[in-house]
Amino acid sequence: MATVIIGSGINGLVAAAELARAGRQVILLERNERIGGFVAADDLTLPGFAHDTFSSWHPLFVSSAAYGELGPELAARGLEYANDETVVTASTADVAGERRTAIAYRDPERTAAGFASQADRDAYLGMLERFGAHAPFVFGALGAELGSNKVLGRLAWKAFRGLKADGLEALARDAVSGGRGYLRRNFEGWEVDALWTPWLLHSGLGPDHATGGMMIPVFAGAMHQFGLPVVRGGVQGFLDAFERLLRDSGVEIRLGEEAEEIVLAGGKVAGVRTSSGIIAADTVLASVSPGVLYGTLLGGSPAVAAHREGARGYRPGRAAMQLHFALDRPLQWEDEALRGVPLVHLSDGAGSTGVACAQAEAGLLPSTPTVVVGQQSVVDPSRAPEGRATLWLQLQEVPFAPIGDAAERIDVSGGWADESLRRHYVDRVLDRLERFAPGTRETVLAEHVIAPNDLVAANPNAVAGDPYAGSAELDQNLRWRPYPGAVDHRTPVPGVWHIGAATHPGPGLGAGSGHLVAQRLITGKTR
Repeated sequence: MATVIIGSGINGLVAAAELARAGRQVILLERNERIGGFVAADDLTLPGFAHDTFSSWHPLFVSSAAYGELGPELAARGLEYANDETVVTASTADVAGERRTAIAYRDPERTAAGFASQADRDAYLGMLERFGAHAPFVFGALGAELGSNKVLGRLAWKAFRGLKADGLEALARDAVSGGRGYLRRNFEGWEVDALWTPWLLHSGLGPDHATGGMMIPVFAGAMHQFGLPVVRGGVQGFLDAFERLLRDSGVEIRLGEEAEEIVLAGGKVAGVRTSSGIIAADTVLASVSPGVLYGTLLGGSPAVAAHREGARGYRPGRAAMQLHFALDRPLQWEDEALRGVPLVHLSDGAGSTGVACAQAEAGLLPSTPTVVVGQQSVVDPSRAPEGRATLWLQLQEVPFAPIGDAAERIDVSGGWADESLRRHYVDRVLDRLERFAPGTRETVLAEHVIAPNDLVAANPNAVAGDPYAGSAELDQNLRWRPYPGAVDHRTPVPGVWHIGAATHPGPGLGAGSGHLVAQRLITGKTR
């Protein structure tokens, strides 16, 4: 009997590869005409410009257990990363008439040397040292089934033995703190806030959401160690390498075929009904939203009634947008130090980002959005013709159904389907970028806008335009993702497993759920 994997995002790809390499018969179902989910490459602007349509940066993947398992096989099939060994990220903003820019280098000491306060320099290096001590327990939790009291107790005992009571309490305090509170508690200056608070948006959080105090050291530590690698030549190289690995391992890839129902017999999985027929299977891994799994695929099963109720209460986070540009020259930042930085946030930290998050969550277009400025062609010049550049902008504080504009200038009555709304909001973003990189508009050769409704059309897991497949606030994160009683990845139906960004350990390219479930099946540790 076969193992069917529904959905070919990063978790589906990893699970398919690991299971097939362990000797299982695997069929990978994908409703779209290509694998990858939100790992995608498209000709979005002009010939010669390589764009990563959605996700782009791979520090979570290259540091993951999945990459440890599959990395050599992918490299043998052409996967190659480009990275900057000197600089990693920066933030810049105007605050009370003063231009503030903070830069993080791969070298933590060089980064700390840029802080005005000696106390903050010492505190920053101390934070990273503590993160080194905490990392085995933090990543142990992210890589374990937290729904199991036995597993949770074992993790707590290891943490207690390794950190002692005071260290464990400090880690717990950080875990329930928001990023703003954590930074105010540990730093007196603005630089660490400016650098790392905007990164919380990349995990679906905001400055005041719990677990931010744990995630700030995670982001800082990971990027100092791994940088911000991108796939050389564009993320299509990642997809090509994975497809070669899957086919070489015997995986049957079915594109353009949608799963419609998980077929049961005697209360157990017997197969999957698709748009093309029925596939017999004794195991199914579904990388879908909770609503689709329990309301549609298992909609006829009385065994999942409680889960169906939990799925109805699972809520999306903020929506997002992606903007892509082909430029006739790289960005001309006023601060020349930013011209070689792979990723820059336009943010002063918890101040501007906190306001923008609050406005978006209130249904308003932010008046001063946090802009994620990706300069992939700085790291990988093959992304654009010589002398030219790609520009990748991400906006992570967007209401899916706007009810107003915080600046009271844009008519939102037509929603994101209205080209006028899109145009005016893109202009707001470009106006913001122009303040720091004058002349950007005149360098634009072509552009492509992906609004929240486009995200949903591309991937139904992005409910309400949320690319992280559900809010990562603490009540539906860690032990409670997607909701209490569903964190173990097993469903009440024997043989059916839930993976993907809506499951523990959440969104990102670490492929945590796909790897975790695949290894449980391979080792037979399904309980």
